[in-house]
Amino acid sequence: MTRWTIEQARAWYAAQPWLVGCNFLPSTAINQLEMFQAETFDRATIVREVGLAGSLGFNTLRIYLHDLLWHHDWAGFIRRINDVLAIADQYGMKVVLTLFDDCHRPDPAIGVQPLPVWGVHNSGWKQSPGKLLVEQLAAGTAPAAELARLQRYVREVLTTFSGDPRVLMWDLYNEPGQSGYGDASLALLKLTWEWARAVRPSQPLTSCLDGAMGEQNIALNAALSDIITFHCYDGPSLAKVIQRVRDVAAGRPILCTEYMAREQGSTFEHCLPIFKEYRIGCINWGLVQGKSQTHFNWQTAKYLDERRAAGRFVRPGETYPEREQWFHEIFRPDGTPYRAEEVTFIRQMTGRI
Repeated sequence: MTRWTIEQARAWYAAQPWLVGCNFLPSTAINQLEMFQAETFDRATIVREVGLAGSLGFNTLRIYLHDLLWHHDWAGFIRRINDVLAIADQYGMKVVLTLFDDCHRPDPAIGVQPLPVWGVHNSGWKQSPGKLLVEQLAAGTAPAAELARLQRYVREVLTTFSGDPRVLMWDLYNEPGQSGYGDASLALLKLTWEWARAVRPSQPLTSCLDGAMGEQNIALNAALSDIITFHCYDGPSLAKVIQRVRDVAAGRPILCTEYMAREQGSTFEHCLPIFKEYRIGCINWGLVQGKSQTHFNWQTAKYLDERRAAGRFVRPGETYPEREQWFHEIFRPDGTPYRAEEVTFIRQMTGRI
């Protein structure tokens, strides 16, 4: 099956409201594995925090999956995805599902996930499928069984939810080439596109331009995405980035699937009016302060090994460390906002108030 035509992409986008929402990970999960594993699936927290997103007038959630979840417990994983989709639907939100990811820790494993390292941004987030397989695929040495496993994961998840109106779109591979991989990720990216297009779900397929690394990765995503997506964490350059991405899109709709980093000028007050003026969908990073600690900035990752070796963890029942200016996130776990005036502004922009 082929890529959507520009006319199909425009018709789909015209049928949507102004898409505005957040990347969602419950505060009690340190990564996508902990979010969806049976032992740690925290439905009560998910319901409460998706409700917070709904209270902002958000209509879109972007949620990461993981290949090991499918491999370990296919039936249970699908049930829990269905449950999350139902919760989102209850609050009037559709979901962007993301299959693979090159960001942060390279060594995913099923089971008990690491404790948060004190004051470190995303100290326990895990890549999917991870460094070993990405490099083996690039070198042509990946075991046939692992290649078949990844293919089944992509095809069966897409097939299961193809046509599901609760799924807005599929983000096949988040930021391919990050973590220093560059175009080493191209082999997996190509296969992912091949597998996904063999299913050709009714929802659009995409993988980001800005945010990806490696000229070939970016070129492939630009050539194959039904809807063009990008990331922009630099507030002052947002308008210029939008114009450049629009030029590449050549008439296709564009959507920002990651933004909002207060220290970089990427604030709601700055970005939302621009996105709304151009009617560009926008999905900020983060919702509730929690185990991912993404209220701390990226630079804190340089302290990861030192603090982990010293045993500086945030243990169950302990309070997350605070900082004066949050990087990402909107609410504390008790539902109080980081900045009440910011929440009011978001609600005004979405028409919630």
